[in-house]
Amino acid sequence: MKSAAFEYARASSIAEVCDWLRKGGDETKLIAGGQSLVPMMAMRLTRPARLVDINEIAALKFVALEKDYARIGACTRQCVVAADNALAKQVPLIRQALSWVGHSQTRNRGTVGGSLVHADPAAELPLAAQVLDAQLLLRSHAGSRIVGAAEFFEGPLATVTRADECLEEIRWPVWTEKRSGSAFTEVSRRHGDFALVAAAAQIALDADGRCTRAAFGLAGGGSIPMAFPALAAQLVGSTLDDDAINSVTHDAATALDPGGDLHASPGYRKQLAAVLAARMLRAARDEALKQ
Repeated sequence: MKSAAFEYARASSIAEVCDWLRKGGDETKLIAGGQSLVPMMAMRLTRPARLVDINEIAALKFVALEKDYARIGACTRQCVVAADNALAKQVPLIRQALSWVGHSQTRNRGTVGGSLVHADPAAELPLAAQVLDAQLLLRSHAGSRIVGAAEFFEGPLATVTRADECLEEIRWPVWTEKRSGSAFTEVSRRHGDFALVAAAAQIALDADGRCTRAAFGLAGGGSIPMAFPALAAQLVGSTLDDDAINSVTHDAATALDPGGDLHASPGYRKQLAAVLAARMLRAARDEALKQ
């Protein structure tokens, strides 16, 4: 199969990208890694009239570490991010999530921003962004705006990004607590396949081993990856015993509305979600206890 005919342009700056988007609107798509867009075009699930290549824009390729957050340019390759030890020390959940993304060839071409904008409800980086409440900087010809991950994802393959906007950078919050831990896992038919369910968690503890901060989320159980800040807040002050963890993860799984297919029924996905979320909370707790 091959794509429908399209016009190709290569942008050399963010300003040029914004000009193309302002002129082309919904008929224009940006391409960087192309790991999702190209297969969709080949199957004619999407038929853009124009592709604007943003691969040569150096301003979209960077990792910058600051005190309160890590900034990653939208076009930064996933393999570059995964190999950054300083970033992994500040925001370990990103590397943990990336270890489940496709295969090495996928990560060599795929970009961090591309995964987020594609917004697959079972994808790993969107889940990490939800759990950490990442901030996404969107740029247009008229200016820029920052959108939190909780508002960014609208549905399957749908975000709040307007037709004239591009994702410029992602800001990942840094947890400054001395005793913190994170964990990420998923279940799929084969490693690299789309996740049936994915789970992520991050925990901070005080000197006595009591939870001072918690975050966790699930992907593959609905139309968007979901974080559960209200349920996570119930863990604060506890020692993260099994009863406390099982209570919030049961409620989180109950809140999901997963679809069913030949690989997994809705009931199975809900049960799996509760199990994986509890497992990741315990793993994050245990990692924090080592600090």
